[in-house]
Amino acid sequence: MVTVVPLSAQWEPERGDTMTLTLTVLLCLGLSVDSRTRVQTGTRPKPNIWAEPGFVIPWWTSVTIWCQGGLEAQEYRLHKEGKLETWDRQKPLEPGDKAKFFIRYMRVMHTGRYRCNYLSPTGWSELSEPLVLVMTGLQNKPQLSALPSHVVTPGRNVTLQCGSWLGFDRFVLMKEGENQPSWTMVSQRAPRGGTHALFPVGPVNTSLRWTFRCYGYYNTTSQIWSHPSDPLELLASCHKHQRSWIPVPVTFFLMLFLLLLFLLVRHQRQKKCCKSSASRPQVETKTLQKSSSSVAPVQDENKKAEAMASEEPQDVTHAQRNSLNLGQETSAPPSSQSTEAPAEPSECAALSMH
Repeated sequence: MVTVVPLSAQWEPERGDTMTLTLTVLLCLGLSVDSRTRVQTGTRPKPNIWAEPGFVIPWWTSVTIWCQGGLEAQEYRLHKEGKLETWDRQKPLEPGDKAKFFIRYMRVMHTGRYRCNYLSPTGWSELSEPLVLVMTGLQNKPQLSALPSHVVTPGRNVTLQCGSWLGFDRFVLMKEGENQPSWTMVSQRAPRGGTHALFPVGPVNTSLRWTFRCYGYYNTTSQIWSHPSDPLELLASCHKHQRSWIPVPVTFFLMLFLLLLFLLVRHQRQKKCCKSSASRPQVETKTLQKSSSSVAPVQDENKKAEAMASEEPQDVTHAQRNSLNLGQETSAPPSSQSTEAPAEPSECAALSMH
């Protein structure tokens, strides 16, 4: 407490005493204002702020901003960067340590940086850390690929390429399950036109799921991103040659199916052959039975003929037998002796002439 004495009751101070008195008064006033300011704002710890389902929101979808402080909070306020006035005010929800700020339809006006604080019996808390809301869906999606392949040996690195023909100034790579951009890269001119960015990723771990998407945006609208690219999942191979083994299962199963089909057809053919070979003896036995049955009557007829011949009178004359023998000789083919017989008379004739 500083007591000011009327100038009439004082003697005229020297110049040095006047300066000392002025500095003392200003110092006391400064300490008083500083302590009073700390009581009004910043006496409570700053709250936490986050967005659900995330800070990257597709166009015309809803998002909820949460601000969480202490149990003694009486009111929460949401502040948007660039706005002098409070963006929104909300009473705390039960049990009283947080409040929500709901945006039904995400639009360009909702993009930006947000902070929040809360009022307690001892005053206002500090402002929270900034929350950036990004809107997506106004430009076509870029293309995301892995170089040289999305199949990676565990512990190795891989390069992801995000590119577009729209000439984006920057590209953002997001990893699935994370609420913050994994990497943001300045774009470069692509050899075939457009722009692209290369993101070194790794080392790849087999125990984690490595799924990525990328976005593109322009520097003038850094909080308005394109549609997300198609997801790209990195696969960790257990062998060095796993890269060439990935497309093999389809071919392998096709070849296995064809082999089984071939074996099945072959088995069916063998089965048919066995059945046909088993039926042939039966056919032969039946044929023999038929032939034997047809030969039997002929044998019976021969026996009957022989019996009848034995019963005939045996009065065959010598002339009949001779005629029979002559008939046999004429019917028989000429022998070698009969061909040589005419040569003997010619030889005898030659001898008689001598």
